[in-house]
Amino acid sequence: MRELGHIYTRQYALVGFGNHCVSNLLPVMQYLQLPLKYVCCTSEKKARLISQKYKGVKGTTSLQDILNDDMVSGVFVAAHPHSHFQIASEVIKAGKSLFIEKPPCKDEDELKSLVDTVKLYGSKHIMVGLQRRFAPATQILQKRLRNDGKRHYLYRYLTGLYPEGNALLDLFIHPLDYAVFLFGKAKVKMVDTISSKDGGQTLFLMLEHQDVTGMLELSTGYSWQDAQEQLSISTDKGLYILDRMEKLDFSPRHSSMFGIPWEKVFRNNAAVINLYGRNGFVPTVGNNQSVSQGFFSEIKTFADMVENRCKNENVFGLESVKSTYSLLSEIEADISKI
Repeated sequence: MRELGHIYTRQYALVGFGNHCVSNLLPVMQYLQLPLKYVCCTSEKKARLISQKYKGVKGTTSLQDILNDDMVSGVFVAAHPHSHFQIASEVIKAGKSLFIEKPPCKDEDELKSLVDTVKLYGSKHIMVGLQRRFAPATQILQKRLRNDGKRHYLYRYLTGLYPEGNALLDLFIHPLDYAVFLFGKAKVKMVDTISSKDGGQTLFLMLEHQDVTGMLELSTGYSWQDAQEQLSISTDKGLYILDRMEKLDFSPRHSSMFGIPWEKVFRNNAAVINLYGRNGFVPTVGNNQSVSQGFFSEIKTFADMVENRCKNENVFGLESVKSTYSLLSEIEADISKI
């Protein structure tokens, strides 16, 4: 009954229609029954097919058609990263609510320009699409880390080759933003790079936050079929291990006396507590990967913002990625010196 009563009445548009839109964004919009009026793309043929396939949706190659339509309240932008800044600027100037996929822009100067445009034109609601912030495991980690003394963390983000763009901005923004989101503003303590003959790029980073230090390995020198993302966080109470946003485990720390670890004296079975994991046996919405990865919640949160049902919206806007872009800028500067 609660789901039946959760109805969206505003109209929306989607700009961009690549694999990410089709696989991740559009299925969630359809499940939520968002009134999608337009899908904008660069291909005339694709626009015609969109109108045929999706009932009630108009395929178009004109962004201006969307901006001039007063009935459209919210615009999802997931186009080519190079075009995000220009499209976002136009949507903001049109006074519409904006969901902009990462990266919203290429550097701090463009981010400042977008923030200034928002102040000038007063766009209603803005969200940057960094879905790890919305993952269920993230909510659990945030609550537990709030009252737990953090010691250090190790973050590995490993993919295959990425010749089609800027790996630091397009890919590594995910783990870097996630580290900033969990642990706060960071400074680069150490950076080193390794490049392989086939074009793979690996960054080794040591980041210093206010109350914790982390080591990161960010690389395109591995494999896409077996891409890996694992975050280990050592705290006073124990060790958290987050694997690809799909599984979160906690191992309580063993006690000691006068520096002597009791586990060496009394042999006990190590305890591992599963805090989060998808149940693949039960095919419910909560066990869908779009939920565990954060796509479902971020889209729903943006729609709730547009429908004036959501509070604390500034947490996910352009201002929220300032520290991330500052960190990206610092890393780029350090790499140029190597």
